[in-house]
Amino acid sequence: MKKVILESDIIKISKEGGNSITVDEGTIFTPSALDRIRSAGIKILNKSEEKNTEAHQTEIPGSLKVAIASDHTGYQLKKILRDYLQKMGVAVLDLGTDSEESCDYPDFAFAAAKKVILNEVNFGIIIDATGIPSAITANKVPGIRAATCYNEFSARSSREHNNANILVLGAKSIGEETAKSVLNVWLSAKFLEGRHQRRLDKITEIEQVFLKKP
Repeated sequence: MKKVILESDIIKISKEGGNSITVDEGTIFTPSALDRIRSAGIKILNKSEEKNTEAHQTEIPGSLKVAIASDHTGYQLKKILRDYLQKMGVAVLDLGTDSEESCDYPDFAFAAAKKVILNEVNFGIIIDATGIPSAITANKVPGIRAATCYNEFSARSSREHNNANILVLGAKSIGEETAKSVLNVWLSAKFLEGRHQRRLDKITEIEQVFLKKP
């Protein structure tokens, strides 16, 4: 059985003044553990970080096209996730922003939402500091179901139960490896339909009430 290194294990090493961890071939690091390793500057001995990050990848359907957008606070994470998706064969439409110069998140959230609602892409990914304001913006567009996710459970649930079509991430709320893990789970999960569709139909009915002209 492969050994799993948790975030708590890394915290313990840091508190004890350690600056490295020695592991056997095949050891698995959780995403949060990898994020903690990066922030604490701890070295992994006898095992490359790149191989360990593969442990939490799941199967993502082929022929996917996604739109990705961010404000200035999410720019760096956007670049990381864009490259990560492209390496997996996912077609990515980058809608900006293109630097860390201050900008307004509604512009980019709306741009991604439009691409999704016009069926120009399968899904949207939006990144800001917390993942909250961009989700609020995107959800103003009828038919958009933007979900802010912070872990694999919320990612899976938003797809299986809510048929979310936009994933929103907070660059200052989660680390790089956790973001990759959330993205993997979100893109690989499938809507379960059944009773969940009935509830989504009720959401659509609520939207329609306020779309009707007086």
